Amino acid sequence: MSAVEKKPRLTTSAMIASIAGEGQRTQAAPFGKALVALAETRPDVVGMTADLAKYTDLHLFAQAYPERFFQMGMAEQLLMGAAGGMAKEGLTPFATTYAVFGTRRAYDFIHQVIAEEHLNVKLCCALPGLTTGYGPSHQATDDIAMMRAVPGLTIVDPCDALDTEQAVAQIAAHDGPVYMRLLRGQVPLVLDEYDYKFELGKAKLLRDGDDVLVISSGIMTMRALEAAQALAQDRIGVAVLHCPTIKPLDEAAIIEAVRYRHRLVVVAENHSVVGGLGEAVAGALLRQRVQPAGFQLAGLPDAFLDAGALPTLHDRYGISCDALASRIKNWLG
Repeated sequence: MSAVEKKPRLTTSAMIASIAGEGQRTQAAPFGKALVALAETRPDVVGMTADLAKYTDLHLFAQAYPERFFQMGMAEQLLMGAAGGMAKEGLTPFATTYAVFGTRRAYDFIHQVIAEEHLNVKLCCALPGLTTGYGPSHQATDDIAMMRAVPGLTIVDPCDALDTEQAVAQIAAHDGPVYMRLLRGQVPLVLDEYDYKFELGKAKLLRDGDDVLVISSGIMTMRALEAAQALAQDRIGVAVLHCPTIKPLDEAAIIEAVRYRHRLVVVAENHSVVGGLGEAVAGALLRQRVQPAGFQLAGLPDAFLDAGALPTLHDRYGISCDALASRIKNWLG
């Protein structure tokens, strides 16, 4: 037998691959279950999709409320236009598809039909960032950049099943359009260990540390917490500030966490370094004249990413736990 152990060959991830690690606690379909529960007391809530009910967990809503479910076919522009029309009639549509299709293919309809008239449409889009191995056609590494440019549009990037479940009722209660990055299927559960509750528009400090402050959203908050635990073994104290709402950004919480603390600031996001949370945080710090000891972006590169197995891609592009911990150690010098 070879002295070098061969690792098992990883296969290309399916579009519905779970982001949960081996042995990690998960909850099934938190979005779908939360929407079904919400609809019990909200007869105005309707579910809509562009041929992707099963792959966005909206099939649970369709089974529970078939008369309030609308299958629009592979026509994302029609989906957005129809959702806008339903909102004008007093309904609260939850429209689902994949993030690449909802943003790139239907951007003008979101901008003109929904956002310009401030309609009460909730866009919940699966496969955000690098959560599929199917290559650039399905990797929504630019969705936040596009949606941040839409006036009056609230953007939510949940970390885990708890975040997703609690966000559903709050975005439904919010008056106006919302874009939420959707975690579906077997979704990791981590935030319940941190006495966490989702509040729309609010960032939450999950843990403190003297050496590094990681400001993160989405699945990168999970990675930041994992990296913080690993780095603690090397006596590196890592704080994690979770920002589930990207727009409007909780700038007050960010400034409070950075000001008067001499520590490296790292913004970790499952998105391109162009136009996402990192640039939003940098802009806030500059406007408030707050200067951290150092500032780094731990996001995806400004590139068309490779296809392949998710663990391989997350290591390659620096967003796995090990890769993030290594980047932080290098930045600390």
